[in-house]
Amino acid sequence: MLDSLLRILALIRKELLAILKDPRSRISLIGPPVIQCLVFGYAATYDLNNVSYALLDHDRSSASRALISRLDGSGVFTRVGTLEVERQIAEFIDDQRALLVITIPQDFERGLQASATPAVQVIADGRNSNTAGTAQGYVSQIVTSFGAEWQAAHGLPGPPVQITTRAWYNPSLETRWYMIPALVGTITMMMTMMLTAMSVAREREEGTFDQLLVTPFRPSEIMVGKAVPAMMVGLIQATMILLVAQLWFRIPFAGSYLILYCGLVLFLAASVGIGLFISSIAGTMQQAMIGSFVLLMPFMLLSGLTSPIGNMPQVLQYFTFINPLRYAISITHQVYLEGAGFGQLLPEMLALVAIAAVTLPIAAWMFRNRLG
Repeated sequence: MLDSLLRILALIRKELLAILKDPRSRISLIGPPVIQCLVFGYAATYDLNNVSYALLDHDRSSASRALISRLDGSGVFTRVGTLEVERQIAEFIDDQRALLVITIPQDFERGLQASATPAVQVIADGRNSNTAGTAQGYVSQIVTSFGAEWQAAHGLPGPPVQITTRAWYNPSLETRWYMIPALVGTITMMMTMMLTAMSVAREREEGTFDQLLVTPFRPSEIMVGKAVPAMMVGLIQATMILLVAQLWFRIPFAGSYLILYCGLVLFLAASVGIGLFISSIAGTMQQAMIGSFVLLMPFMLLSGLTSPIGNMPQVLQYFTFINPLRYAISITHQVYLEGAGFGQLLPEMLALVAIAAVTLPIAAWMFRNRLG
């Protein structure tokens, strides 16, 4: 057991030296995370075409029903729940079942008849600030138009309905509060998969792979020695992104670093399994790089980073369940912005464990066959 551990440590040291000995490689490990954080933090935007909302109607009048029908018939809003009490609001926002919760006050119709300005409350999930802000703008337009038309139809003077909004987890609705934590998973997956996929291919091209085979290393030890350095690099890059988020963008961290790094380790294990699978079938570094990019782009598009998963076709939504990046982004958002604990993150962590439990054995089987 000790001999095996020493061999693995020696191979880990060899891999780290191969990664870090080239100054250009060292720069590539540091530069891209910082540059991408700045680009996404300042330049990222979103489009919105499907808004899930929950309704809490205290008034239950003809006016409130008319407003609700206006929302439901807009083609933009989809009602996912009708609430009975206010304590249900937190459940829908925390579980991300609804992007918005719209509350109609008890005296809504009476206020309209009195030419007053009844307030319709809109509570938004501020973890995705740009989406929440756009959705609030849609609600504002619909409610303002409804109030003006309703009062005109009843011959009543007065201002339209006034909206009172409050965003949870991101009070100022800054887009970077959503984007920067998501880059923790995106950039680390990119680098981890690339390093792992190209490690064996690099050995083949440099002619050192045959030398590695005549050493006392077992195939499992070679796999571990190739995987651990990539995971270490991924954790270092994740730490750099967290430092940029907190020291440069001043995004407050609400959760636990221990929980966040536990989730990252599981995520990196799943990513390493995919990278090792690519490495086992790639003959050259070019093939390994192309194979990595072929998988990385769908992973990024189906992760919920650039567009809400709920806006995707139903078939593509099923594919997101096998995407480790989806769960990594969810974990970082929940831990970073709302301070989620292990209990709340258990579904995402179990999903990452399941992905790692499938990809790592498959990669090990493919690796042993290639060695044979």
